[in-house]
Amino acid sequence: MVSEERYPADLKVTAEHFAKSGWKQAIDGARREGYSAMWSALSGAARQAMADEKLAEGKVLWLLADACSMTLRPERSNNPFDPFFVMEGRRSGLPEDFAEEDIAFFAEIVEQADDAWLRGRLADLVWLCSKPRDPKYALIAIDAYRELELDTETWIRGGRECWERAIRLALMLRDGSGVRLAEMRDTLLAAFNGTTVDDGYLGLWLADLLEDHRLVSDHPNEVAGHLERLAKDFDAADDLHRCRDYFNRAVRWFKKAGDEAKAAENTIAEAEGWVKEARARVSGESPSHMAAATFYENAIQVYRTIPRSERAVYCVEERLDELRRCLSDAGERSIGEMGEVRSPGVDISELVENSRKAVRGKSPVEALKALCNLHAGYNIGSARENALERIRQHPIQSLFPAAVMSPDGRVIAKRPGASLSAGDSGDDEVVVRTELIRDYGLWVGIVVQGDIWPGLETLRLEHRLHEADFVNLCGQSPIVPKDRARLFGKALFAGYEGDFVAAIHLLTPQIEHMVRHHLKIAGVKTTSLDKNGIEHEIGLSSLIEIPEVKKIFGEDLAFEFDALLCNSFGPNLRNEIAHGLLDDQSCESIYAIYAWWLGLRLTFNTFWNAIHRESQDSEEGGES
Repeated sequence: MVSEERYPADLKVTAEHFAKSGWKQAIDGARREGYSAMWSALSGAARQAMADEKLAEGKVLWLLADACSMTLRPERSNNPFDPFFVMEGRRSGLPEDFAEEDIAFFAEIVEQADDAWLRGRLADLVWLCSKPRDPKYALIAIDAYRELELDTETWIRGGRECWERAIRLALMLRDGSGVRLAEMRDTLLAAFNGTTVDDGYLGLWLADLLEDHRLVSDHPNEVAGHLERLAKDFDAADDLHRCRDYFNRAVRWFKKAGDEAKAAENTIAEAEGWVKEARARVSGESPSHMAAATFYENAIQVYRTIPRSERAVYCVEERLDELRRCLSDAGERSIGEMGEVRSPGVDISELVENSRKAVRGKSPVEALKALCNLHAGYNIGSARENALERIRQHPIQSLFPAAVMSPDGRVIAKRPGASLSAGDSGDDEVVVRTELIRDYGLWVGIVVQGDIWPGLETLRLEHRLHEADFVNLCGQSPIVPKDRARLFGKALFAGYEGDFVAAIHLLTPQIEHMVRHHLKIAGVKTTSLDKNGIEHEIGLSSLIEIPEVKKIFGEDLAFEFDALLCNSFGPNLRNEIAHGLLDDQSCESIYAIYAWWLGLRLTFNTFWNAIHRESQDSEEGGES
């Protein structure tokens, strides 16, 4: 709570002290900035008055400053104020901080305060804190709040909250507020009808306030028409963000009016705003096909909200086909923006098309199954044979030591030169392992670009899955520890939504826990004891080296865990995440996408195998 001792506790102040305090000069120029600026100005004036030994005037200014030092939350009718700040056990003021004599002082001076901001706040506090409540002060607050100008600057500085508070007070008083609610409706509607593109979002904000309180339910066409006109004006001005938002609101109001045809027209206009944004993002100085793909997808989703009864009139299905082709093209071009992958040129167009065909036109579960099995996974046996053959054919590059450097110039891994001797050599195995991981990185790039990304795009385009679907999937998958189903599910859903930053940060530690969990079930000790007798869990990099990992997860998957998550010659995602070394681009790289897909594949396939095994067992039991 407020703890500063600023004036003598027994100091009495009156309306005369208020008149002499210089409050008006203190807030001159600050009121347009809203209550926070008034709080700052009044508290500064209060300190100066106390320094000048004008104690009564100083207390007046402190009380006024405290009255302004609250955030208005108009949606809470009976508890509408929060402190502006809370820090280290201290906070700015709240209504309960005022003594009864302070509230009585506010009641005495409220009608003398000829500033609408201050008069509204003082009257509101008197209404809230007086016992019993006197409706007179609620009416004063309503009249003061609705004096505030309906312009963009005032609105964003707190005018919106004040106008909504006035409406809610009038609704609370019902007939006791007289004609004030109707007058506020007329004032708001007139201000709304007078808005232009120069007012920015003000027209939309006013329409929202009218809608939230059902103040113009009998005139929806009037509001919808003006929103549509403003949207077209913003479109002409190339203000695509506001253009789309205004068309979106116009759709809602035309639907209120029962005009489905106009609602469809404005929906189309909103969708085409996303198309314009997509085209703009690929034609500017820094083109981004990844952003364009997102905008095309948004356009498709908006088009799909048009009722089927209206689609034929506007050739919606034909337009959707065009936009899907644009989305596919942008998606293919965006692959190169996700992270740098250098490899010999490979034509993957056939892979891309096969991936889309595999997922397209299926039910959600079958489409998810197809996505998870677009590729059978990495085969470490054949990969090792290929790496050894290449080393034998081209031995020179393997004879010299090599180092791996991080983007900031640190050496993070070293590889010795190969001896290529007849006997086994530890150094030779490191060389082979390094080659395997390099090959794996190239392979991941092809799989992501040719299989996973096109398949995921198709899945997202045809089906809208929810977080609960993925959580439920993880809850039924035997590979996911039961107490981690929600975290696994949230990670998989984030990747499905395209948020690989969240997906990789959630999923990586859960994969580590999954490995540890199944090792413990197999009776493997996953902890170590230090010299002080403290037992620590072993990290994933060390867990992967335990022989039982290959027995439980198979040699191929054990290698993928190492190459993808733990090895410094690879993306090393687990350790990069643990130490906060991944930037946003790395979080959206092909490796992050593949790690997400690998987690999804493990989860879905073990779930699928489990339920079909149960089904098969039931059938066999019935036959016997």
